[in-house]
Amino acid sequence: MSVELLKAYSQAWNDHDIDAIMTFMADDCVFLTGGGSEHYGTKHAGFDEVKARFIEVWESIPDVRFVQDQHFAQGDRGCSQWIFTGTAADGQAIEISGVDLFTFKDGKISIKDSYIKNRS
Repeated sequence: MSVELLKAYSQAWNDHDIDAIMTFMADDCVFLTGGGSEHYGTKHAGFDEVKARFIEVWESIPDVRFVQDQHFAQGDRGCSQWIFTGTAADGQAIEISGVDLFTFKDGKISIKDSYIKNRS
């Protein structure tokens, strides 16, 4: 995995291209969300479950984008820092800073572990 591939992964998110996104994900991938009832957020495991959760993001926030993104990758680890923007169903603007911590396996994203700032 490289910075260039993480940039392409981020662009696939902004293009809302689920097929392109999933080419970066391992078959046994795990997505740990930025919120949930567990200390790690909510866990989605396996290619199909992760794909379905990613699609749900666009269904709930159709104009979602990741902007001002920065990336690094070294060995089997990487990070993307971004600002998540969009419009909630009630019309309220969303703007949240966050990061994804990645674990790579065989050139694919094995774990996507998201952290977001809690706005009040």
